[in-house]
Amino acid sequence: MGKATGFKEYERQDRAYKPVEERVVHFKEFVIPLEEQELQTQGARCMDCGIPFCHDGPNGGCPVNNMIPDWNDMVYHGEWQEALESLHSTNNFPEVTGRICPAPCQESCTLNINDNSVTIKTIEQAIIDKGFENGWVKPEICDKKTGKKIAIVGSGPAGMAAAQQLVRVGHDVTVYEKEVEVGGLMRFGIPDFKLDKEIIKRRVEQMEAEGVKFITNTKIGVDLEAKQLLADYDAVALTGGSEKPRDLTIPGRGLKGIYYAMDYLKANTKYVQGIHGEENVISAKGKHVVVIGGGDTGSDCIGTSTRNGAASVTQLEIMPQPPEKEDKGLVWPDWPNKMRTSSSQEEGCERLFSVATKEFIDDDNGNISAIQCVKVEWLKDEAGKWQLSEIEGSEFELKADIVTLAMGFVHPVHRGMLNELDIELDALGNVKGSTEGSEAYTTSIEKVFSAGDMRRGQSLVVWAIREGRQCAHAIDTFLMGYTSLPR
Repeated sequence: MGKATGFKEYERQDRAYKPVEERVVHFKEFVIPLEEQELQTQGARCMDCGIPFCHDGPNGGCPVNNMIPDWNDMVYHGEWQEALESLHSTNNFPEVTGRICPAPCQESCTLNINDNSVTIKTIEQAIIDKGFENGWVKPEICDKKTGKKIAIVGSGPAGMAAAQQLVRVGHDVTVYEKEVEVGGLMRFGIPDFKLDKEIIKRRVEQMEAEGVKFITNTKIGVDLEAKQLLADYDAVALTGGSEKPRDLTIPGRGLKGIYYAMDYLKANTKYVQGIHGEENVISAKGKHVVVIGGGDTGSDCIGTSTRNGAASVTQLEIMPQPPEKEDKGLVWPDWPNKMRTSSSQEEGCERLFSVATKEFIDDDNGNISAIQCVKVEWLKDEAGKWQLSEIEGSEFELKADIVTLAMGFVHPVHRGMLNELDIELDALGNVKGSTEGSEAYTTSIEKVFSAGDMRRGQSLVVWAIREGRQCAHAIDTFLMGYTSLPR
């Protein structure tokens, strides 16, 4: 709990960012960490709140159930190695969540009732960073093999978490990844300025030392038949992403210069990481960029465009602008709808809310030159359901040389592996499976399991880690009849 009166004695302090003019000229991380004494002081603010909603999950707080009050107290007392052990007991990759998680734990912190939550995310990253700096993060090699072979398809956070859990209880684990490097969308979908890819590399090296085998550049259902996995392995886990993007099928959609957000981001991150040359970059240098979609992916497009040297960046959101501050009495400790501004948005972009895109306009040479927009309003009908309507006479035009569609993802890609397996899907097009009871993480095919975005739909990295860990628990139980893995 930290210091009993710490929350009254110490003000909230969080890490800062390097100045905008310094950070937008490169793709490196730009967070300025707190000093050790400052971190210990922040750990002291964790109060004896009775019910620690911060790690309550899954309906509020941390989805992986991090024991936040425990390691806050350890940091306060300078017990950093013990804090690392506690953190690793629930989270395989805190160096990732400490950087890119939106931190629902902080929203559900009891001190957040007064807008002064404990700086949980900052302390989390500090613990794991100190662990790597001091050599405390080492391979955990199982000295007893089970003889069971497991294939995991997808090396994102769900697949990596499942693989690490399973190899640590003695199974032979092989992870298949369709890209040339391990990490899933963490590797190429998230820009390097938010997540340095050395972070992934060092964790992969640990996992390889533990016995995990990674096979990259191999797309199951294309380069290797999915049914071959069923023949060669005792269990298979499908942990790919939800990668079918939501499209915007309006006039002019086929014009050049309109990209799915993930295609735009991958083209840039692969160049930054030296995977391909400048000829494959989608550059926004000197161009007017319009980002359609207001979520994290859209924000990543903004930050990337700014670093490319875009002439202007405009972000469109069809939903109305959220309130600056939520009503704590109504929403706490759940995730609130309120106005949030990302570091990329702070770097310079115009944000327009309640705007719909009507048409992409041709420059007469097959390229996008502008978009036709209209303002909209949301009103409830007689049944109390929100309905969208256009505001008459509110049409306007935006100049656009590049448009990125960042409106989310609808479900995993069906073509290839999922179609070949003829696996059962749910009503939304995800792999069908529950998370509870003896059928947890199983699918319609015997010995095939599924976790992460492929099962639950588009979600957060921290949810993927949770599902990967729980899927490992289910697989180990299936293979051995029991398990020592935590759920």
